[in-house]
Parts: sequence; structure tokens; C-alpha cells
Amino acid sequence: MKKILKKYSIILLTVFVVLSCKEKSTSQIHPDSQLEHPSLILTKQGVKEIRANLGSIPIFDKTLATTQKEINAEIENGFDVPIPKDYSGGYTHETHKKNYVLMQKSGVLYQILQDNKYAKFVKDMLFEYAKQYPTWPIHPKPRSYARGRLFWQCLNDSNWLVYTSQAYDCIYDFLSEEERNTLETDLFRPFADHISKDNPQFFNRVHNHATWGNAAVGMIALAMDDDELLDRALNGVKDENFNPDEKDNDGGYIRKDGQKIGFYANVDEPFSPDGYFTEGPYYQRYASYPFLIFAQALQNKKPEHKVFEYKDGVLLKSITALLNLSNADGEFFLLNDAQKGMSYFNASLISTVDIGYHFGGNNPELLSIAKKQDEVTLDDAGLAVALGIKEGKEKPFVKKSIELSDGAKGDEGAVGILRSDDLELVFKYTAHGLSHGHYDKLSFALFEDGKEVVQDYGMARFVNIEQKGGGNYLKENKTWAKQTIAHNTIVQNETSQFHGKYDIGSKHHSNKYVFSVDNDSLQVASAKEENAYPGTKLHRTLVAIKNSDSDKPYVLDIMNVESENSNQYDLPFYYLGQIMQTSFEYNKYQSPQVLGKSDGYQHLYKEASANANGENIKLTWLLNNQFYSYSAVTSNTDEIILGRIGANDPEFNLRQEPTLILRKKNKKNAVFASVIESHGTYNPVSELAVNAYSNVEKIIVAFNSKNYTAIVIKMKNGKENLFIMSNNNNNSKKEHTLSINGNSYNWRGSYTLINQ
Repeated sequence: MKKILKKYSIILLTVFVVLSCKEKSTSQIHPDSQLEHPSLILTKQGVKEIRANLGSIPIFDKTLATTQKEINAEIENGFDVPIPKDYSGGYTHETHKKNYVLMQKSGVLYQILQDNKYAKFVKDMLFEYAKQYPTWPIHPKPRSYARGRLFWQCLNDSNWLVYTSQAYDCIYDFLSEEERNTLETDLFRPFADHISKDNPQFFNRVHNHATWGNAAVGMIALAMDDDELLDRALNGVKDENFNPDEKDNDGGYIRKDGQKIGFYANVDEPFSPDGYFTEGPYYQRYASYPFLIFAQALQNKKPEHKVFEYKDGVLLKSITALLNLSNADGEFFLLNDAQKGMSYFNASLISTVDIGYHFGGNNPELLSIAKKQDEVTLDDAGLAVALGIKEGKEKPFVKKSIELSDGAKGDEGAVGILRSDDLELVFKYTAHGLSHGHYDKLSFALFEDGKEVVQDYGMARFVNIEQKGGGNYLKENKTWAKQTIAHNTIVQNETSQFHGKYDIGSKHHSNKYVFSVDNDSLQVASAKEENAYPGTKLHRTLVAIKNSDSDKPYVLDIMNVESENSNQYDLPFYYLGQIMQTSFEYNKYQSPQVLGKSDGYQHLYKEASANANGENIKLTWLLNNQFYSYSAVTSNTDEIILGRIGANDPEFNLRQEPTLILRKKNKKNAVFASVIESHGTYNPVSELAVNAYSNVEKIIVAFNSKNYTAIVIKMKNGKENLFIMSNNNNNSKKEHTLSINGNSYNWRGSYTLINQ
């Protein structure tokens, strides 16, 4: 066999020299690398080890059997390569998506099972694409700022090439040299040129779109051993006609003057040193596949790049960061544009976890996630995970309270997550998040045992459901989901933060004030925002308290507003569930009124309202057979609005969910203080309600000034807690003294909780 390979290498080298003399090429083909297939996600050594272990690695064997059954059925049914015409969810769109997945899986099966039928399936499909691709014009659907040829946007074309590159690598040696030349000349190089040279506005970005494009060109470059294409992927394509004012379909700028381009730029800028991806976990999940699959291929094929060491190993850090941005059920928190229900059971996260384990030092905690996923990738990384699980090496992945910085240098705010028993509180004080960002500084969401209790709406989109706008973003994403009133944070004068303008919002970020979670009984996250509304400063503090006052932890929320002018302040509270009781009498309208005219208010119905009398208000609701209560301090002139999403929504694109809005009028400075608690259950079988009433008797703003805010929480069992926050000195060693109602309090650090 070695003699045959040596002879084959000499023949290839001779052909290369002859062809080089006849025609000058910018592509550099390395003779020795011709024998290194597969070499992207699978390696020759990896295939050998996989085959040696088959039948003894349960999770790998199960995945292999499932994949083989799927592909065998598809081979029996045959394939279609239709002329592109549809948006997301349509037949041609979904068929081309299906095809690239089938080719990738078939290529892997060919390597592992050494059955030529799988290679032939890939070959036949590739040659059908090579035949048709040169005849296809730009995709007929005009919505995208960068239209593809197979799909309505270059993004999906890039998806196709990332997967198809892996299939080509797997069947490379199955093909003759003439067949490879045909595929590379008629299909792969024109394809790579279209998503890069023909669409630099797509390719030369810092955005998940460009990451897919860079990875696509880079993967096919590695499969073809094309150094010019690889350089293009890593460093971008020269763009003489760059327009710094050009925007994408979401209203985000394509590129800033002087901004770096290429794959490395997309590693440098969107990731913070902690591994947080500025677009949020939903899009980090989506981008993690091209980031990591291309990094895996680079590491396997060209280890001299040391890609997993780049920027202090941030790609590997991003994996644990992303997993920490999921709730107890593995679903990702809804920061910026995000669809509810996306979780680490998504196929891209199977790959992410396996690559993280294989190339990141065999972290045993990742094995526990892989075990829950109950699937591995059919490659070297998946084998490593399967062997680790087989050998019982897994340890629990324990999600603790954590703060993840935002910004390339980690100095553009952060996301703070407080975890206390079954409660998970997500506090957002980040940068804008590129074109997928929302105008929701200092917003929060609350989960219990993996279930949303106080929600972030997420995005207005039904992904890949053709009936809803072709599966793309709906207009309500801009008119509702991105607007401030759609989130649990302050709205001033019924106007979104930064006037709802990306040009303004993208220049600013909130700032961390305190994040302290060392004491499991008292966890504090506090942040400030001073640019959302000119002349107005916002300071929010969220506290998770766990003590003998209550059976469960509860949350104290303090929002301080300080302004140069008198304003109206609205603080919405998006609880999920059915109202059980309110402590205030309200007037419910026979016909709901539309709350406002713009900035998202046009999508809210005002169903009922009440005038506050200066006493606490309480709302108790039932969700998933759990009782929850919201208790809040009010002033005499406050208005309470019970609202519902869904106004001016003729196509029912929005979920019709409730909110309570606490409104303060004609105020320069204001303090909003509330407690959120989970306190009881209902059993529909026994029909018994247990602890259905709130444990909180009263909340009092005992002191509020520029320098300090003090809140008293009185419980029905007679116990009291006094929480004091230093508003302008967050030094953890600073000594404080404050007199409240004749009592003097002394403490060290920015806050204290005193049992009274």
C-alpha cells in the first residue's frame, strides 16, 4: 500500500509541475497534502480509531446507526436539485438545506463504513449542482442586502458551502482528478467567489453573516488546498468601493471605517475576553458552528495557525460562556434577537460541545452536557467524547451565578446572571449587540426551574415557517420586539432608548456597578446607564435574597432615575400566566384602548387601569401551577396599567401576552422598588392550593438620596430586612455610616442587608 501511495504521490507531483509550466495560477497546491483526505473534521488517523472502536462506544454507535438509517432512506428515494425561487420555509429553500446536510452525513458515512454507495450519493449530487449552478442567476427574491444564488441570501449559500466542503473532503480520494477539477472549476471556486468577491458587503463584516462566509470560503480552501482562498477567508477580500454608510436589512451598519475584516476579525471583535458574543446567545449558538468547525479544520489541516490559542483561547472560552447562558432546561436566555426554545440540543451545539471537549483539554463537565444531548458528531471530536463517556469521566456541568463581560476588551458592560436555588435572573447591561440588538438597557428576565416567569419577548419571527413572512423577520420585530417598552426596563416619555436609532445605540453601553455573588444568601448585580435618554441617569440594582424569611429565594428590584427635567416614566413588568388577584381596584374597559402611537406603544392594549394611593400594590398570578407575586412601592400620583400585547397587529404576528406597567408622571427623580417571589403551588388533581398568598407584607423606601437608597422588606411572619445601597461608591472596602429614622447603620462595601 505504501508503495502505491508513494507512486501516486510522484504522479501527482509530475502532473502539478507540468500544469504549472503551462498555466500560472494563484492557487498553491501542495503535493503532499493531496494524500491528506479526509483532513477537515475527520482525519485519517481519526477514521482508523473510529473503525477500531465501533460496536463498543454506545453513544457514537447510536448516532451512527441513526444517521445510516436516515441516509439509506434518502439514497433509496433519490434527490432533487430544484431551481431556486423560495424564501425560508419554501420547497426549494428547504430542499437545498436538506441536500447539504445529506451530503455532509453521507461523506462521513463513506469514510467510516467504507461503502462506496455513500460516496456515489455525494458525487452524483455535487455533479448535479456543478451542472446547474453556472446557469442560475442571482436568487429571484430581492429582500436581502446580499443575495445568494441557491438561497435568497448569501448567508444560506455560505451554510451550504460549509457543510458541502466537509462532504467533498470525505470523498476527495473517491473522485478522479478530472472529476475534482470539474467540481472545483464549475462549482466550488465560482461559489466561493460569489459569497466573497461578488458580495464584499456580506463577506467583509464583523457579524455572524460574515463568519459563515469566512468559514465557507476557508473550509473549501482547505479541502482544495487553495492558499489564496484561505488567505481570503482569514483576512477578507480587498474592497475598493467600501461604503461606510451602507446598512443591512436589520438597520445595522455593514462596516466601520478602519474595521478589520476576515475570520480573525470576527474572533477579535464580537467576543469579549470572557467568551460572550455581543449579538447574544441565540446568535452565538448559530455562529458557533462556523467558528468552531472552521477552527477544527484549521487545527487539523494547518496546526501552525494555533487557532484555538488565538486571543487567549477565546473560542474555547466561548463554549462554556454559551452553556452558562442557558437556563436549567438548556434553553438560551433571550438577549437581543432570539427565538424562544432554542437550546443546546440544537445540532450546532452538538458539534460545539464535542469540539470544545476534544480541543479544549477534555473538560469532563462537557461530557455531562454531551450525555444529555445523547448524540455526538461522527468525527474525531465525537469519538473523543464517546470514549470519555464510555470511560465514565463525566462530571456535572454546574451553572453558577456569573458575570460575562461584553466588548472586544471586556469593557462594554456585561450580562449578569444570578442563580439562587431554582431561580435564575438574567440582567442585561451590555453594548447594543450589532444589528440584532434591542433598545433595552438594564432589562431583566426571571426563570424558575427552567421556565420563564418574567419574560423577555425575544424576536418577532417564526423561523423557517413560510406562512409568516417567508420565515424571515417580521416588520413587528422593529416596531415592537426591539423597542424599549417590549422589555422590563424604564421607558421615558413613551420613547425608546436612544430614540430607537441604531446609529445612536451602537455607540453606547451600560456600565457595571456591582456584581457580588460570593454569599449564596445575598447576591447583588447593579449597573448604570447614562446615555439612553439625554440628561437622565438610570441605576438598577437586582438582589437575590435567600434566608429564613421565605421558603424560597426572592428578588428585590430597585430602579433609580435621576433627570435634569420632569418626565413620564413607565416601568413594564411582563409576567407570564393568569392573574389570581390584585391588591388594587382597577377599571377594566369594555373595549381595550391602544396605549400609544409609536415606539412599540401602538402594539399594546390598555385593558384596565387604576390610580395608586401611595400604598404598595400587589399582583399575584399562576403559571405552571406555581403561584408568584409582585409587590411594588407606589406614590399617590402613580398610574397602574394592565395591558396586553397585540394591538395594531392585523396578521396576528405577535403573542398576546400580559403586562403590568407602573407609570410615574411629571417626575425628575424617581425610585421604583419591588419584590418578586415564588411562594406556592396548585395541584389540579387534588385541587389544592398551597401557600397561594404572598409572604411580603410591605415594602418601604426608608431612605433615598443621591448617595444612598434603603429599602425595608416586611414579611407576614413579622421578620424585616433592610437593604442599603451606596449609589455612588462601589469600593468594596469603603466604610459607610447612614442614619435612618434615628437609627445609625454602619457597614463596609457598597451594600448591606440587615435583619431587623
